[in-house]
Amino acid sequence: MNIQAGFTLRGRNPDVLTCIANLSNDEVFTPPEFANRMLDTLAQAWAARHGGADIWSDSSVRFLDPCTKSGVFLREITGRLIRGLEAKIPDLQARVDHILTRQVFGIGITRLTSLLARRSLYCSKHANGEHSVAKTFANDGGNIWFERIEHSWANDKCRFCGASKHSLDRGEGMETHAYAFIHTAHIKARIAELFGDDMQFDVIIGNPPYQLDDGGFGTSAAPIYQLFVEQALALEPRYAVFVTPSRWMAGGKGLDKYREQMLQDKRLRNIVDYPKLYEAFPGVKIRGGISYFLWDRDHQGPCEVQTIWDGKPTGPAVERYLGAYDVLVRRNEAVPILEKIRAKGEPTLELRVSSRKPFGLPTNFKGKTSNNGMQSPVKLFANQRIAWIERSDIPANTEWVDEWKVLMTRVQGTSAAIETKFLSKPIIAEPGTACTETYLVAGHFDTEQEAENFATYLRTRFVRFLVSLRKSTQDAPKHVYAFVPDLARMQEWTDTKLYQRYGLNQEEISFIEAQVAAHQDAWADEVLSDDDADA
Repeated sequence: MNIQAGFTLRGRNPDVLTCIANLSNDEVFTPPEFANRMLDTLAQAWAARHGGADIWSDSSVRFLDPCTKSGVFLREITGRLIRGLEAKIPDLQARVDHILTRQVFGIGITRLTSLLARRSLYCSKHANGEHSVAKTFANDGGNIWFERIEHSWANDKCRFCGASKHSLDRGEGMETHAYAFIHTAHIKARIAELFGDDMQFDVIIGNPPYQLDDGGFGTSAAPIYQLFVEQALALEPRYAVFVTPSRWMAGGKGLDKYREQMLQDKRLRNIVDYPKLYEAFPGVKIRGGISYFLWDRDHQGPCEVQTIWDGKPTGPAVERYLGAYDVLVRRNEAVPILEKIRAKGEPTLELRVSSRKPFGLPTNFKGKTSNNGMQSPVKLFANQRIAWIERSDIPANTEWVDEWKVLMTRVQGTSAAIETKFLSKPIIAEPGTACTETYLVAGHFDTEQEAENFATYLRTRFVRFLVSLRKSTQDAPKHVYAFVPDLARMQEWTDTKLYQRYGLNQEEISFIEAQVAAHQDAWADEVLSDDDADA
């Protein structure tokens, strides 16, 4: 088979990279179609910056995928360059050799993925083998680097990624998951070590591992994709294009500093967001959806934000500054609604809602099944059950026990691809009650009427819509209530009253009601375990 036929047949359906299964939730393969959307965004930004020039016709541009898995980005980039450079380098073999040796580079995240990427790019796991489409490599790995490296342990944790020594201090026969790109304090020196002292990349693109593969999941799995982004930006490419989970926009363990940096960075030029579960990566359950962004080193201005739902934009892309709030309001349609509400300058509910463990009792605290023999029994709302506890055994906030309280489950949501509830039904807890960490105390009051009015308020679409702007997973800690006005509880609030209070027009009302389902009395709430909170 000649080289022309090889590259032609590679485009036949089905594409093998659409058929391979993901290795794990931290190593999610990018579908070729999605990779090409990211490359289209890059090409548009390049053309806008370079007077309409085609990036794929430039033989000097260098690309790096620092977390290559299937090799899909490098393969699709190579295909585009082969077509774009035809006039400049007419000989196909010379053109392929130039692209593969001078323009496209990758760093494998495991030995297996490095071999897979080489097969995708070179049509052989040996870059200098007889079946490789590249004919000028002197080494076996070509420009896709991989070598096993070790974690840097300090106090049983890796000082670069936070991995557990107990889980990942492995023998020679197992992967360490010590990714080369993020296990260094001097990323420019690391790149010089891998690819040469004069290496400067114009474009860094990829789909990094999402979380530590150290045996943990859910609340125990720490995100690491932000570390790849931070290292990439430290290399100062012209453009960086990454796809990551979207939970950084509003929440996520260990992502507060990263979120602040991203929202304040005026070099972010584009964000394309896919909030619907499974839409971007079919079969991969990533709570909060995924998104990709384009960072432009020479851009200083607003970011163009676009939401995709069922394969189509929800509306026109909107340019806006991302740092207006402490979280990224994902839907453009929500921004003017929030601005109307915030314009009143009212205090908000995160000042009223309790922190975790409102009474100091963990989720796994069971209490007693009966109050028999107790001197001062307190009724306990525990994890999906009612129990009893002695008043003297309550560690914190005992003064709340004899007040009326409104409880909300801290982990709230369903397994549906489309979330429309956002909060479960409030529970009115009478005096003489407490709760475990399964619940938050959303408010505590002197009278039953105040508690009932507050519970009615929390059930409105208006409140749950504002919660949805800050809630990226099932976890609903106090910060998700930070956009909700803390209104007087001496009256019963309805959606109609709230819409009128904040001057919402019919288009804005229709948007809210399209996003949030009505709260029905017969609605069976799903109370998830706390282990699912960050999954």
